[in-house]
Amino acid sequence: MNKELPHNLKLLTIWLLILLAVFLGFKAWEHQRSQSLITIDGAEITLKRGPDGHFHWPGAVNGVAVDFLVDTGATGTALPQDLAERAGLVAEARVSSHTAAGVAQGYRARADISLRGGVQAERLAVTVLPALGAPLLGMDILSKLDFKQEDGKLHIRAQR
Repeated sequence: MNKELPHNLKLLTIWLLILLAVFLGFKAWEHQRSQSLITIDGAEITLKRGPDGHFHWPGAVNGVAVDFLVDTGATGTALPQDLAERAGLVAEARVSSHTAAGVAQGYRARADISLRGGVQAERLAVTVLPALGAPLLGMDILSKLDFKQEDGKLHIRAQR
């Protein structure tokens, strides 16, 4: 009895392994690239503009890893609903929020925010919006920091 796999199954297995290797390589490259967009030199944190034209700041919401989009035009920090659920946030009140796409309905919650480089905010009031595509880091945190933008970089320091 021949116990060899059929030829088509062998080819399929090889192609799946090749695709897996390409996928894992891309994910490793993507991770390495995102790590190079932030540097910490003593008390100064420098964010380089990402390929999408925005500044991203890695951090966590209640311990759940997240990549914040720095939004100096946002009054407060806003989170997508799926992230809020993973972070265990509890709705405190319904809110309406004025966004670039118009008025959006969501809710207010409290979250512990930590950002790479040591910036933290405990029990920060955040807005949770179901249709929000990415977590937005707003002026409720940024206004407590000294920051300046130049040459595609955002330089951040804690206020003294």
